[in-house]
Amino acid sequence: QVQLVESGGGLVQAGGSLRLSCAASGRTFSSRVMGWFRQAPGKEREFVSAISAIGGSPVYAASVKGRFTLSRDNAKNTVSLQMNGLKPEDTAVYYCAAPWGVVVPTLADAYGDWGQGTQVTVSS
Repeated sequence: QVQLVESGGGLVQAGGSLRLSCAASGRTFSSRVMGWFRQAPGKEREFVSAISAIGGSPVYAASVKGRFTLSRDNAKNTVSLQMNGLKPEDTAVYYCAAPWGVVVPTLADAYGDWGQGTQVTVSS
């Protein structure tokens, strides 16, 4: 099991940028796939991006591809989501999560460890 703590959320105008970070505790971080999800009010939790344990090419949701960049630093037990060109529809609580296994899943049910979330609000 890994404990996850997100940071970096806030209020930004449309077109702006934010960088979310997820700090993980536990010895297994470097062997875990890491992902980000988001949930807007009244909507289901949706996949944003995920990256393999060794930091290969991340997977992105179509809605964020080209605007968001996911990276990880296994030496620091952190994973970061750089969000550029933010839109009002990006407003949500963003969650860091980790599944078991080496496959990079996009379904929330595949993820067993979750952070508490960080709020991102994009004003128009």
